[in-house]
Amino acid sequence: MGEARPAAAGKGRLPAEVTSFVGRRRELADTRRLLAGSRLLTLLGVGGVGKTRLALRMAAEVRRTFTDGVCLVELAALRDPALLGLTLAEALELSQVSADPTADLAEYLEDKQLLLVLDNCEHLAEACAVLVGKLLAAAPGLRILVTSRHVLGVEGEQVLPVPPLSTPPAEAPGDGTGQDTDQYESLVLFTDRVRSVLPEFRIDDTNRCQVVEVCRRLDGIPLALELAAVWMRTLSLPQILDRLDDRFRLLAAGRRAAPPRQQALEAAVEWSYDLCSPAERLLWERLSVFSGGFDLDGAEQVCSGDGIPRDHVLDLVAGLMNKSIITRTMATSHTVAWYDMLSTISQYGGMRLAEAGRTREFQFRHRDYYRELAARWAAESFGPRQSDWYIQLRREHDNLRAALDFCLAEPGEAAAALEIAAPIWNFWFAGYLREGHRYLSRALDAAPEQTEVRALGLWAGSYLAMFLGEAGQLATLLAECKELAERYDDDRLRARIAEVSGHALIYQGELAAAVGILERGLAGFRAVGDELGQFDVLILLSAATFFSGDPRVEEFSRQALELASARGADSSKAYALWAVGIVQWRDHDQCEEATRSFREAIRLWMPLNDRTGIGFCVQALSWCAGSAAPDERAARLMGASRAVWRSSGAHVDETTPYSRFDEMTEQRIRARTGDAVFDGAFAVGAAYSFERAVALALGEERAAAPKSGPAGRLTRREHEIAALLGEGLSNREIAARLVISQRTAETHVEHILGKLGFNSRAQVARWIAEHRTGDVST
Repeated sequence: MGEARPAAAGKGRLPAEVTSFVGRRRELADTRRLLAGSRLLTLLGVGGVGKTRLALRMAAEVRRTFTDGVCLVELAALRDPALLGLTLAEALELSQVSADPTADLAEYLEDKQLLLVLDNCEHLAEACAVLVGKLLAAAPGLRILVTSRHVLGVEGEQVLPVPPLSTPPAEAPGDGTGQDTDQYESLVLFTDRVRSVLPEFRIDDTNRCQVVEVCRRLDGIPLALELAAVWMRTLSLPQILDRLDDRFRLLAAGRRAAPPRQQALEAAVEWSYDLCSPAERLLWERLSVFSGGFDLDGAEQVCSGDGIPRDHVLDLVAGLMNKSIITRTMATSHTVAWYDMLSTISQYGGMRLAEAGRTREFQFRHRDYYRELAARWAAESFGPRQSDWYIQLRREHDNLRAALDFCLAEPGEAAAALEIAAPIWNFWFAGYLREGHRYLSRALDAAPEQTEVRALGLWAGSYLAMFLGEAGQLATLLAECKELAERYDDDRLRARIAEVSGHALIYQGELAAAVGILERGLAGFRAVGDELGQFDVLILLSAATFFSGDPRVEEFSRQALELASARGADSSKAYALWAVGIVQWRDHDQCEEATRSFREAIRLWMPLNDRTGIGFCVQALSWCAGSAAPDERAARLMGASRAVWRSSGAHVDETTPYSRFDEMTEQRIRARTGDAVFDGAFAVGAAYSFERAVALALGEERAAAPKSGPAGRLTRREHEIAALLGEGLSNREIAARLVISQRTAETHVEHILGKLGFNSRAQVARWIAEHRTGDVST
């Protein structure tokens, strides 16, 4: 199709072009010129005109001029403006997001030289305008490229209308020499796309006038031309022109006010729809309820029946692919094939579904499918497909959002939102903590009836609240959850309440109390046969007994490993390997065995991008290194542990038991290396990227890797304030020197300490001294 799809690329990365890029020399030059002279450029145009393709090509061409690269954020599938900030944070891989993601984004981007591409903003124009304005004000090195059908209206916005591809004028139908073939972009594009289905196709004296007429009739709209080109497999040029004429007559009679370009695109889309079989049309309409794509199982479950037998869906999908109505993403070892439709195509299907009065019917079916998917996740994700399940739900993220948004907007359906959001609590924990917390909070507010469904939602909400540090909400949700557990005499819910209560006590350092509560939870899970609950509590008991010096830690960790291995659950097995590793290290002085356990766990987590789990193991590796060889590398590994925790967004390393072991390890290394060497090496590790920190932990860091210091992590203002800290100035004195408020100075100091991984101003002062003299080796 005319617009490349980024589904195969990682979050924020630019997708590879799957078809040739045609023409647009003038538009590329104008885009480059305007982007160089302004910080916000909106590519404006009708659907299907090629705005996305132009933006991606420009981003690829200029990416090397931006020190921090380019980030693509696709917004077509996003419907809730309140999730805009979280969506941008996710694309930027910014994990530490507070209740105010806009402020977090502004701080993160403050010192970045980055191009942000926001694609398909028209339905979120107001929210995008507010966010873009705030980010541009906070980040002088940020530039934003927007594609939209509407301007944002932000101060300083430059607008570049994206016209259709050039077409021959009516008075020049072709001179018979063939010179016009390469002169007009629409002809080049149409020819290129026809050759993908008919390799022998050429423009010659016999067909030139007809090709020119097709391009004129479709007004040079790339998507319209591509849809027409596909039909050259089965139709002749005269047949295509006849059908276009018929479609334009219908459009003219029904919607005279539509602009010519819009009519051209509508003609191509409607004409393609008319040429599909009746069953293909039905499937096209019904697939429009999906958001961000679908797999075959979803299509069969949601769209079959009433004219579409389930066993016909695969053939119909293949037919729509051949007609370029849907596109396919290749499967991997952890996934099945994934299909998608361009937003213009999907919107047309949605319009036809609405005209038939069946939109709500299929939205309910879509909702029911994702409610069932959530239940299957809860029943099956602790097993041999655990890795596949995590990847599948990440891919289904937009559909989960769509189903939840529908439930929360539809009167009387909020309880169904709880049935979707609550069972996948550990999916939210693995990367969408604040979003999951938001959906659960909204659903609990909208469905106050004290049902068993609400009880599960209360428990899931309390777990996410605990990780977000919402102590007040945690207590409130757990209190009501306990009432419902007694009302329904629910032993499994009682065990779950014990699990989250014990977990919270571990983080508070109340280890003896935590062990007692967790043991009750373990017995409860065993009584009801909940193996995932048993495993989770065994890991928590391993942690609590390890930190308290209880010898039962070895038995708990062994049981956890045996249970995860028996179930074939790789992610869970990785947590068990962490539990086994800490026992191997501390209780048996087996650093080499412990290192192997921690590294095996990291490798199991890497395909899932579970940065919280990896954080546990990198931290444990630093403890191990600090006892076996308390040298400069161990200090650097401690800093790298801080970098991984920062990347994960979790604050586990700041809780009492974990931070106590960090302090003991730090003291041991300082005693051997001295303060200056420790501070310098720690700062270097704390400034590592996530990837380099993991490479260090795995023993795979290249000796010749480029030097990287924390200086690059500080903004210009933070460099200035760090230097003043090196001079021994107080916050009040810094504020006076720089003519800023004392609160602003305090905030900057907090950021400096966090980025450098330090706990005191004295450490910053020592690091500044060493950094200036260059005495510390990196």
